[in-house]
Amino acid sequence: MCKTLNSPSIQWITKFSLNFIKKAMKKKKIIWYNPKLIPFARELRNHSTKSEIMFWLKIKGKAFYGYDFHRQKPIDNYILDFYCDALLLAIEIDGYSHQFLEVFNKDTKKEKRMNELGITVLRFSDEQVLKDLENVIRALEDYIYEFEKHTPDPSQEEGRT
Repeated sequence: MCKTLNSPSIQWITKFSLNFIKKAMKKKKIIWYNPKLIPFARELRNHSTKSEIMFWLKIKGKAFYGYDFHRQKPIDNYILDFYCDALLLAIEIDGYSHQFLEVFNKDTKKEKRMNELGITVLRFSDEQVLKDLENVIRALEDYIYEFEKHTPDPSQEEGRT
């Protein structure tokens, strides 16, 4: 028996799929990136600093409150040290070179662009991560707490469509 496009089961599947896609699109913001940055991002991942490695070990594999973080993530025309799509959060760990005016100005421009895309940027120095990782993690926990407090629970949103 061949089902036509007007049959109730096909209509239900189509309606269900469209609703699912709409909800998924609302939850996940798709942000463009420059594909030419991929090899450079891979190179940065393969040559991480000690502070980046220490931080990564704390947040990788959805180990940090179930959130999925990425290392050296291309976004727009920039590469972020760490990025979580669900939180729209970038984390930058700055080495000594970020104290130079030229690098500081580039960081400011990068952060401004991320903010325009709706991404919050948390910055920590290498020294903070190496000497006080506990408080760096606390700052991230505080961000997540505030984010969750002000973000509607998707499971409660399902009945509102």
